[in-house]
Amino acid sequence: MGTWDIGPFENDTAADFAYTLDETPIDEREELVRKTLARTVQTRDYLDSSDAVEAVAAAALIAAQCPGGEPISTSYGPDEALPVFAADLRPLAADALDRVVAESSELAELWDETADGPRWRQSISRLRAVLDPKPKLQEDALF
Repeated sequence: MGTWDIGPFENDTAADFAYTLDETPIDEREELVRKTLARTVQTRDYLDSSDAVEAVAAAALIAAQCPGGEPISTSYGPDEALPVFAADLRPLAADALDRVVAESSELAELWDETADGPRWRQSISRLRAVLDPKPKLQEDALF
């Protein structure tokens, strides 16, 4: 994995995903993002690092359009215009991020082996909070 920082587009796989988005007709870009996220959520076995990286990049694009979202300002992100993403992609993106940081995720394992693992997890948590600003209910709060 050619990674140079924790940002969603600061690795080779995500930069390639951005290029693929740029090469995809504009009316098909939302579907590409949707399929990327759905593939991640639907993976029940071990989640491959490249699928997880693409899901993080896709989630970041959606989060950038949400209130409080950070714009994608890196030169490794998409250069071409993106559609305004449908609101139903937000919970899908949040679910995909949950899957990316889960126990059976190669990307999470790789980051956890580095000193920057906690910072990476914080960046994923920030993205997720933008996508789904409602606090998760704790089981303890129900009792």
